[in-house]
Amino acid sequence: MKIEVASSVVGLIERFTQQEHPKEACGILLGLNNRVNRLWPAKNVHEKPITNFEIDPQTLIDVHREMRDQDEEILGYFHSHPKGLAMPSVVDQDRALRNNLLWAIKASEQIRIWRDAPDGFVELPFEIFEDQE
Repeated sequence: MKIEVASSVVGLIERFTQQEHPKEACGILLGLNNRVNRLWPAKNVHEKPITNFEIDPQTLIDVHREMRDQDEEILGYFHSHPKGLAMPSVVDQDRALRNNLLWAIKASEQIRIWRDAPDGFVELPFEIFEDQE
């Protein structure tokens, strides 16, 4: 299964990751089916934001409220690994809910997308489509 990601989402991931450095940046991936149309950046409220992330609960509430009136849904989450690889860390694997949502992970110059599957993370191929930024 291939995931499609809007070029504006990739650009926002790049900018937000740089802005939040050296902390882990995080956010919520929005779209429909296997197409990520938007990224909703979130505050990382983890007590150790340099090495961990926790999406601000108020942001999650706000996104769920907005999704009631939209033709989109929460497809998953994004976070960065400023000093790691673009793959789920041991901490990510321990905290995963195994709910089939996407996890986009940005490290260095690379973004990789993973599905939080019941048996563990599975990497998914993705392609970028041009959209209006």
